[in-house]
Amino acid sequence: MDPLACVAKLALEPLLKLFYKLHILNHPAPNIKLSCIIDDDHVYVNLVKRIIDIKSLSENLLIFKNGREAIEHFKILLPNIDSSLFPEIILLDLNMPIMDGWEFLKEFTQITPPKGLKTTLYVVSSSIDPYEIERAKAHFLVKDYLIKPVNLNDFEMIFRQKIG
Repeated sequence: MDPLACVAKLALEPLLKLFYKLHILNHPAPNIKLSCIIDDDHVYVNLVKRIIDIKSLSENLLIFKNGREAIEHFKILLPNIDSSLFPEIILLDLNMPIMDGWEFLKEFTQITPPKGLKTTLYVVSSSIDPYEIERAKAHFLVKDYLIKPVNLNDFEMIFRQKIG
């Protein structure tokens, strides 16, 4: 190795180690094993995927374009599943084709969840209709109603609260 390269390596190595430590402290490994997005808005879904990846919020992510896809997946999966393979967080849109969020919630309540299931469900919608907001918040499965676009800090807090 040429002397200049050796000096550069010696000078940069401590900085790289410090950067790595700071990165790990600011972006800890995700404790959420599996989260789920049920939404037909491709732009929103791609944005959320990027945030989850960049911020290391979840190890795995399920994505469904409508409630019917999600319900069919959960119905097939549930009879033979333990709770560790079920999403810990579900982000549900209300306005979708085929099966909307309201229909999804109705059918989802009829599914027998695995023992020890700890899923937190958030409705994430662009609707600011007070009736829809109150209706969603009144549903026993819904933790909260978030209006798109979701603030980045609020979004990250959802995942960090679930971990804590």
